[in-house]
Amino acid sequence: MPQYIIERTLPGAGDLNADQLKGVAQKSCKVLTDLGPTIKWEHSYVTGDKIYCVYTALNAEMIREHAQRGGFPADCVSEVTTIINPQTAD
Repeated sequence: MPQYIIERTLPGAGDLNADQLKGVAQKSCKVLTDLGPTIKWEHSYVTGDKIYCVYTALNAEMIREHAQRGGFPADCVSEVTTIINPQTAD
């Protein structure tokens, strides 16, 4: 399945406490369960005012549907075409 990076603008995201982040994760997981096995949340990076999420899904429309149902912003949905790392330089 294709992998996607989702950029979500959420002012103050980096200040959310553990309980608030747990609530966000629980809501996301509920929506994912409702959508079925063709979309999966891998992990997310929380920064000052943004959250960057890594998902696998059949298509970008599923990502946007997840965002709409969950009430999450999805400012930019980009399909990953290649992954590189330090070993790429070898």
